[in-house]
Formats: sequence, C-alpha cells, structure tokens
Amino acid sequence: MKHIYPFKSKVSNEQRKEQMLQESQLVWFTGLSGSGKSTLALRLEHYLFHRGHKVFLLDGDNVRNGLNRDLGFSADDRKENIRRVAEVAKLMVDAGLIVVCAFISPYAEERELVKQIVGESRFMEVFVNCPLAECEKRDTKGLYAKARQGIIKDFTGISAPYETPLLPDLEVKTGEEAIGESLLKLIEFVEPRVTMQEKMDAAF
Repeated sequence: MKHIYPFKSKVSNEQRKEQMLQESQLVWFTGLSGSGKSTLALRLEHYLFHRGHKVFLLDGDNVRNGLNRDLGFSADDRKENIRRVAEVAKLMVDAGLIVVCAFISPYAEERELVKQIVGESRFMEVFVNCPLAECEKRDTKGLYAKARQGIIKDFTGISAPYETPLLPDLEVKTGEEAIGESLLKLIEFVEPRVTMQEKMDAAF
C-alpha cells in the first residue's frame, strides 16, 4: 500500500495569525436540547463579527443538512457526526478562524475527542447548564414530548444519557440567568482569548 504523507502548507499558523489579527480558537457549546446553546452561539458569533473578528458558526442544522446528511441518529452515527464536525472545525481553526460550535455532544468521550482533534490549546468548552424541566418547557418543536411518548428513540435527557462536563472552561446557568447575563459572561471569557496581545496592548 502506498504511503500517503500529510499535506504541509507553506503558510505557517503564525503567519495566518498575523494576517487575521486574532487567535484562532474553537468555542464548543454543549448542553441539553433547549438549554440555549444555539441562541448563545449565534449571539457570540454576531458580537465577535462586529468587533472585527473572522468567525463562523457550525451547528446541527447547517451540518446535518449537508456534510452529514448521510448520518442517522444511532450511537455510532452520532459519534461520527461529532468527529466530522471536529475535523472541519480543525481545518477552519488551522485557517485562522474563530469557530463557534453548538452541539448537544452528550458524552465526555466525544468532547474529549474534539479537544484532541483540534488541539487542547485551541479548544474552549462551554457548558450551557439548564435543568431538564426548564428545557422541556422551552421545547417549541415538541421533541421532548415525542421522546416521552417513545416516538423519538434515544433522546438525550429522556431515553439517552447526558454526561455533565466535570471541568468545563466556562459554565453558564441559563435556567437561572437572563440570556444577556449568560452572554456577558461568555464574552468576558472568550474575547480576551481570541484577541491578539498586541491588539489588547494597543487598546490601553
């Protein structure tokens, strides 16, 4: 079998960082369906973009409708879904972008896989903590009701487990906090980590 050598770009990560004027990072949101992951991810992307950052959001809808439309919702397919997302996010981070991802990603093993693929120093895990009862109240699509009725199988929080992150980089409690309060915590945590030190120094 012919050995395939890894592709090596002539443009270094440091050169991309200098051109982009930012630290490329993956911000990974995890939490139950209805916890507020997508809302916070959208608002973070909007904020960073208007602050001049090069940022892109990946979530279940824009990935499942294209790249991963061949995958179902079995345990193996869900794991493959997260692996593919991580590989795409890695390429985007390698390109110098800030990538925001909002996926339930219920298993610690999956989230650790994402971290290993992208690189620990370029990965931020944000746990969107919201009680199951509150998530069910917010369920505009009726997914929890269908899961309770057995119509949807292996639904996270009902018929499939969610493994709570033990040491997330940031935890926001959307069951207790207004969305604006959670967003402010998020911005205060993320923005210094994606802003180049030179730009921070110039601001003072």
